[in-house]
Order: sequence, then structure tokens, then C-alpha cells
Amino acid sequence: MTGMEARAHDRDQARDAELRKELDATLHARKELGEEYEPALVDSFLEKVEQRLDSVVDRRVRRQLAEHQMVVARGNRPGRAPGSGDGWGERFGFAVVTLVLAIPLSAIAVVNAGLPGLLIAWGGIFGVNVMHSGWWPQGLRRRGATPKDEWDD
Repeated sequence: MTGMEARAHDRDQARDAELRKELDATLHARKELGEEYEPALVDSFLEKVEQRLDSVVDRRVRRQLAEHQMVVARGNRPGRAPGSGDGWGERFGFAVVTLVLAIPLSAIAVVNAGLPGLLIAWGGIFGVNVMHSGWWPQGLRRRGATPKDEWDD
């Protein structure tokens, strides 16, 4: 456990102890005040529990966002280990999904526009796959070029 995690754990333990004290105080107040104040006491306690949960969730979201930003800042794509290849599996999966979606698209195109509609639909499917694959004629795209650099040629 890192130092930061240890401090967060200690804070959580302290806050849990605070909530336990709040619960004891709420139960004691209920005994003293009677059942007619029970809904207000329960609402007050639940509000404190909700605040505690919100702080925990906020901290976790901030930590995950910071980790995500670090991955992006290092030039890696989230969810992908550095040097894990060129994304062949991702491109293959995309191609499979587009081919599955091509079935209903083809049927819709043929019903509405006949053969010209079918050709346009398949042209779009082909174009989307070409653009996603990263393949592009060498005269229009340099390997490793950023999108901005491609237009500077």
C-alpha cells in the first residue's frame, strides 16, 4: 500500500468511526425523543451517509481520471498496454461488426433504392473500414503522421 493509499485508508477509518458515532447518537436521540422524531433522525443520518459515499465516489473518480490522463499523456491508448502491437485485433473486430451490420443495411438499401442504393451502402461500409484500418494511399498519408500533419503536405 502506497503512502497516499494508507492516508486515504486512515481517513476512511476515521470517517467510519464518525459515522458509527453518528449512528449511536441518532439511536440515543430516538430513545430520548420518541418515535415521532424517528423519520427526521433517520433522514439526518442517511444524509450523512450519503455525504460520506459521495466523498468516496468523488475521490475514486478523481483518481481514475488522473490515471486515465497519465495514460493519455504518455501516448498510450487507455486499456492498452504499451507496445501491445498495432491493434490488429481491434481492426478485425471492427470489420466483423461492420459486416454484421451490413446485412440489415443492404436489405434497407435494396428495398428503398434498388441496386444503386446497395452499391452506395457497400461503398460506405468499405470506406468506413478503410478509414478505420489506417490504410491509405502513401501519397496522401505518411506513416506515423498526426492528423494535422497529413494536411500540411
